[in-house]
Parts: sequence; structure tokens; C-alpha cells
Amino acid sequence: MIDLNKFLAKPNKSIRQHTDELLDSAKVLKELNYIDEKKYELLKLSSEYHDYGKINDEFQKRVSSKRRIIFNNKKEVAHNVLSIFMINKEKFETKDDYSKVCYAILNHHHNTNNYNEIEEKEELIEKFILKFGGKKIKPRLISKLQKFKENTEAQLLKGLLHKCDYSASGEYKIEYPNDFLINGLSDLLKKWKDTNKNSKWNELQNFCLENTNKNIIVVANTGMGKTEAGLLWIGNNKGFFILPLKTAINAIYDRVKEDIVKENIEEKVALLHSDTFSYYLKKEVTEEDEILEYAKRGKQLNMPLTISTLDQLFDFVYKYNGFELKLATLSYSKIVIDEIQAYSPDLIAYLVVGLEKIVKLGGKFAILTATLPPFIKYYLEKTIGKIEFAKFTEGKDRHNLKIIEEEINSEIIYEHYIEKQGKVLVVCNTVKKAQEIYESLKDKKINLNLLHSKFIRKDRAEKELEIIDFGKTEIKTNGIWIATSIVEASLDIDFDYLFTELNDLTGLFQRLGRVNRKGEKEEMLEYPNAYIFTEINEGLLITENGKRGFIDKTIYELSKKALKEIDGILSESKKVELIEKYLTIENIKDSNFAKRYKKVKKYIEDIYIGEKDISEVQREFRNIISYKVMPEKTYDDNEEDINRNCDILKEKFKKDNNSSDKENKKARGKLQIKKVKAREAINDFTVAVGIWDLNNTNKYIDMGYEKINVIKCDYDNELGFRRIKKEKKKEDYDKKEDYDNFS
Repeated sequence: MIDLNKFLAKPNKSIRQHTDELLDSAKVLKELNYIDEKKYELLKLSSEYHDYGKINDEFQKRVSSKRRIIFNNKKEVAHNVLSIFMINKEKFETKDDYSKVCYAILNHHHNTNNYNEIEEKEELIEKFILKFGGKKIKPRLISKLQKFKENTEAQLLKGLLHKCDYSASGEYKIEYPNDFLINGLSDLLKKWKDTNKNSKWNELQNFCLENTNKNIIVVANTGMGKTEAGLLWIGNNKGFFILPLKTAINAIYDRVKEDIVKENIEEKVALLHSDTFSYYLKKEVTEEDEILEYAKRGKQLNMPLTISTLDQLFDFVYKYNGFELKLATLSYSKIVIDEIQAYSPDLIAYLVVGLEKIVKLGGKFAILTATLPPFIKYYLEKTIGKIEFAKFTEGKDRHNLKIIEEEINSEIIYEHYIEKQGKVLVVCNTVKKAQEIYESLKDKKINLNLLHSKFIRKDRAEKELEIIDFGKTEIKTNGIWIATSIVEASLDIDFDYLFTELNDLTGLFQRLGRVNRKGEKEEMLEYPNAYIFTEINEGLLITENGKRGFIDKTIYELSKKALKEIDGILSESKKVELIEKYLTIENIKDSNFAKRYKKVKKYIEDIYIGEKDISEVQREFRNIISYKVMPEKTYDDNEEDINRNCDILKEKFKKDNNSSDKENKKARGKLQIKKVKAREAINDFTVAVGIWDLNNTNKYIDMGYEKINVIKCDYDNELGFRRIKKEKKKEDYDKKEDYDNFS
């Protein structure tokens, strides 16, 4: 027996102390019923032996030294490798159990090639065994462990070990219990009953309650309370609520915080997206010096309910080193996926592959959406198997359509507005078209606004708040908002009339969901309240070889064909009927969408474990095709503030030797918050553009860890970003008369 109290795991902690902390974390997972007895026993053994290799002399020299000593590859073996030689085989019921624990311990670090380490440092390993009484391992076990990386149970155990190890090392709770959600939802229903005594959970919400232990797909009308339905399905379990847009995520977080949780929010509900920290600061969700810890909990995946984007969770499908932690967490979680129709074929592929793994390990999912193309359901069921399916599409008629077989134009919009007034929403497929429509109407004396993705973050945030306020059902006013597809998913806005370009059937029906949202404007159904322009610029269509455009040509043509069946009132059930009739797997099997889905799915399935590092995965998963820049005019107008914030970002923390560790930690945290605020202040002046716009870079903003291009362009808070048209020079023309005419 080795007294682990005599050996250090960290400069201030013995191996015994650290190991006991892992065992405490494992116990929490068991007490919360996140793992069964069998997994718990194997996790305890993994936790017990995972750091035994740290007793080696070289590690102890390094960890106890006051100066930093680098790992000496010639004299030392990685401690995770040495640990497997200290495992007592007699503790295991089966050889497989022993192998799983060996695999988890051997691979809980990836600082070296663990298998090469065993082969190449045999002499050093033998010396260690002789000194500390370990056991030799037969080559066939090493061979078996290499194959174990595709074993889902071994992956799960490794992920659970990571989770326990990180929580112990980081000194944070491994999981916070969900003991509040059902009570919070009950209180919400009581509040509704105070206003309307007949309030009760509707058929959608009751279905989710009754099928809380099943994987489900539900198609339900906009405005039926899908958020509450999803939360009822999660119940008092660990849950993740996934949506495609940060705006929608923030809105649901606010609703949960204000209507359901109300207190101790920092231990119950977390946001998880790229702007989480800045949103917490703006909302003042807790004391400023506690916001850092609150934001960390979301990243640590230890909160009972997390509202997130897909990329923050499902990047584990790339199998980067350490991916098992996310997979293990999701294995005992319930995952709600909203607005699945908004995802690209790449993201659908990630989702299908990810859900297959999660379900195999015990996790559950619910897909709640207003529109679901049959081919997406086909992809899911082909990979995962039969899924409980339900539709709740009966309801009040909300839309009277007029199909216009031409490109969208401002004249029809203006004439209608002058005659009818009301709240008008115009949705275009591109920023450029939205700007064109706006410019053609801006000289008219009307209340006119524009929203799209090419505003700097500060202006866009203000506009999003404005459109939400303008779009409240109870607000009766007149005006036109011109926007792009960023308004079509999850924004709770209610307009009187819609003018929109066709993109595809599901996107169109999402856009319709922003008009007469609650079906209470029956008088407006006597005449059209939605005008659909079916002709679009052919340059927007993806060709058969996958080049050009962003709208799938096959799906667009099918959608256009479906609209020929509509003349006047479009019922909620008819929407579903058209989607199910036209967007079948048979109809889209040769589409670019289907080809891309198959290609990406095969690609991620064929990736081997550890092939990609996490930074590469993040770039690839998020499919970054845009770059953060700052318009030159914005920079010039705010140069003093920007430079001041850049100076803050370059500040370095200086430890005060006269202060306690606690005081220094607090001071470090304050500087970190100060830096986050400075970074966010600069980012508020940025906009995302395409790579071709970087050619107009004029200067850089040096933020220390990153540089932001300042580019020449046209920008104002009315129209947003516009690329400066390249001036043609004489040499650009083939004929002299062409140049003369241009001049």
C-alpha cells in the first residue's frame, strides 16, 4: 500500500486529497441518479487510480519546485501512462471492466502519444514498477486498449473521469441539482389562472408531460407555447435547450429567469453562446464580481438548465481529444432542439450523428418545431430508429395569401401601405435586396426601419429591441420594417401584413409566423395579409455542383410548385400538408441539400479520435465564412474610446505580495471583468463581412490577443454596411470607346 498523502498531485494538494475530491464528485453524480451503480463502481476505480503515476520521482521534483521545471521526455514517463501499471486487477469483476478503466486512465491526458510512451519507455516504466510495486501489462492488453477508443462505454467512462477530474482540479461543483423546474412551471400556470381561471396546459404541453421519458418529435403551430412544452418535457432533470440564434436564446433565458426561476438564477439556469459574458453584464443578473463564476458554470456544463447554441455542445462529433466530457454530460441529459428547420445540411448532419451517440448512452431528445420537412425526420429515424411523433396543427386561420409571380418590389408594398396602414413586415432573402427596398421607400413620408446582419453589433442590438417592442401584439401603430431571415425564427413579434420573397417552404411558413401570430386579427383575413413574391435572382440558387448562391434550387422549385395550390386562406393544417407532400426524401434525394448532408455525415463519421484539435474543430464546426471588421467611419468617430479600451486589454495583473491569496484572486477577477467590458465595448463597433471585403483594410485595431481590420466602406445606422464599389481604371477596359463612355 502506498500512502498517497506523502505525494503531491498539485503544489498545494496531495494525491490523496485530490483523489478524494474526485470520489466526492463521482458520488454526486450517483446521488443525482445521473449514473447507475455499475458506472459508479467503475468511475470510483478510475478516480482512485487515475493519478497514482504522479508518485514518480521526476513528477514530484517538478510539482514541489518553486521554479517551473519542464517535463523531461528522456527521464520521465507521463503520469497517466504510469498510473495504469498501478491498477489492482483483482478489484474487477470482468476483464472488460478492467480494460475500460485502463483506457479511461491512460487517456485522461493527451500531452504525449500514450501508446508510443508505453512502447518507447519500457525501461523507465520497469524502474517505476520495481520501486513502487506495480504490475507489468501484456502487449495484447495495449493492443486491446487502442481498439477501445471506439467503444462507447469506454468513451463514457473516460468522459465521466474528465468531468470528475476537472471539477476537483477547478474546485467547482460537478453538478447543481434540478429541483426547481416543475415547481416553477406550476407557479407560472397559477399566475396565468389569476388572469384567466380557465388556464391550463394545452394538448401540446400535456403530450410533452406524458412522454417525458421518450425521444419525441413534435410539430406545433407558432404561439402554442413550445418553450413551456419543452421545459415540461425536461422536468426536474438536467436539461439543455438548443436554438439557432443568440437573440432567441437570450429571449428564452429572460423568460425563464423572470417567469419560472426568479431567484438563485446563478445556480439554476445558464446561457451558453459566444456573447454570454457580455449579456450577463448588460442584464446585471448577479453581483458583478460573481458574474465571472456564473459564466464559467455554463462552460463547465454543470448547471441544471442551459440554453445554448448547437455549436457549443455538438462539436463533440469531431472527436477531438477530450470530446468525451461533453458526450458523458449529454448521456444523462434531456435535450430540446427548437427550430430545427433553420439548420444547414452540415448542422443537420452534426445533429443526427450527435443524437445517435447520445441516445446510445442513455440521453434523450425532443425536437419541437413549427415546420418539419419530412426528409429531416427521415434522416433522424434512419440513423436513430423510431421516434415518438405528434402534430398539433389545428387552430385558428391566421393567413390569407396572395401569390405574386414576380420579384419583390417596393411599389406594391407602398401602395398597400398607403391604403391599409398597419404594421408591415418586409422580409428579403439578402441584405442587398433589403437595402434596395429601404432606399426606394425612404423618401416617402412613412415610419420606416431596416434590420439585417450587416449593422455593427451596437446598432443591431438597438434595432432588435425596437422591432420586438414595435411587434408586440398589443401595440397598435403604423410603420414598415424591412428585414432579412434573421427575423424568421424564434422572435416573438406580431405584424399585420407580410411582404416576402420566397426562399423555401419551411422558411416561408416561419416568416408567416411573424404575422397575426396569435390568430386574433380575424377581420384582417377578409383580404390578403401575406404577399409572397415567388421570383428571385437566379444567382441566389445553389447550382447542381454546389457553387454559387445559398438557396437550394430543388427545394426552392418544389416550394414554388407547392404555392400554386394556395389561393387565399392558408390553414395551419394545410401548411403541414404541403410540407409533407412536397419536401419528401424522394423529392429532394438528388438535391444539393441531400448530397451535402450525406457528404458531411460520412466525413464526420470517418474522423478518427484525436485527428483534429479543438481550435480547428471550432473553426470548422461554426463554418466561419465571415470576418469581424470595423467600418472606418465608426473607428474615426470612436477612436479615443477604442484606444482607451485597447490599453485596458493590454494591462497585466500584478500580484500584491502584501495582500492575501483571496484578495489577489478578487483583484485578478476585477481586472478580468474590466477587460471583458473593454473587449465588448470594442466589439460593439464591429460587423461581420465576407473575406473579399478585407481587401479594403485601411488599418488594424490591436487588441493584444487579436487584431480587427478597419475597412473602407460606406456605413451608417440607417442602411448598415455597404461595400464601396471598385473604381474602374482605364486598363480595365478592352476598348478605348468603352473607357470614354465610362468617363
